[in-house]
Amino acid sequence: MSTATATANAPAGSMKNSKRITKGLTYLALTLGSIIMIFPFVWMVLTCFKTQAESMAIPPQILPSQWNFDNFVTALESLPFVNLYINTALLIVLRVLCAVVFSSMAGYAFAKLQFPCKNLLFSIILIQMMLPSQIFITPQYLMLAKVGLTNSIFALVFPGIVSAFGTFFLRQSYLAIPNEIAEAAYLDGCNKWQAFYKVMLPLTGSSMAALAIFTAVFAYSDLMWPLICNTDLNMMTLSAGLSTLNGQFTTNFPVLMAGSLLAMIPMVIIYLIFQKQFIQGIAMTGGK
Repeated sequence: MSTATATANAPAGSMKNSKRITKGLTYLALTLGSIIMIFPFVWMVLTCFKTQAESMAIPPQILPSQWNFDNFVTALESLPFVNLYINTALLIVLRVLCAVVFSSMAGYAFAKLQFPCKNLLFSIILIQMMLPSQIFITPQYLMLAKVGLTNSIFALVFPGIVSAFGTFFLRQSYLAIPNEIAEAAYLDGCNKWQAFYKVMLPLTGSSMAALAIFTAVFAYSDLMWPLICNTDLNMMTLSAGLSTLNGQFTTNFPVLMAGSLLAMIPMVIIYLIFQKQFIQGIAMTGGK
């Protein structure tokens, strides 16, 4: 009897050990991955307090020999950070508003309404998503140059007025809503516009929040277009302004890292405030 019990307990014990080993390896892999991802940020912060010689030392010097804030002062004197913050904030807010408003209307139209060439127009939107965004830079710049709107806030927002991704994303959200809801609104006396913004639009609140989050992140990190459309330093965004600190032959990396840290502060604060919405938006987008 005891021999049979021991034999039965042996596989259970081995399974527990196997689960513990698997769990330990999983935590080890996640820990290593976290260290790898956070290391560039830690290195940037440490470099902010180094001298230029220390930042280029071989072998690399991890800690600065003396902690000072001279690099932050130099960065603030080299760039008009107040203007860069304002331009970046306006870029994010206006692009988010345009993406959410126009993508909601377009997504609802493609999902629930019938009109001529509907499938053809939606195919054009899909084709635009498949093409690299760089091929649109030249025609977009020529359009702005013709009307004299370069070096302006409108120039920064112009490529994001209409979002192909947002239209596709919200169309999928509207398709998941039963048609009976809109039909009930029509029976209650609503026209198509009232059925859209009073009934259907509130049902896609989580999708619009996710779209707003991704639009804000993409707008904040956009570098190429702000450099092309606005050559005036006072009209650039944070990412474009920081690129001017990168010299052609030599670069003061501590000053560049100090400027990068200053540029990161607003987005870090926004993330800490809306952390729950960020996570929910990403999770919901993956579910879609």
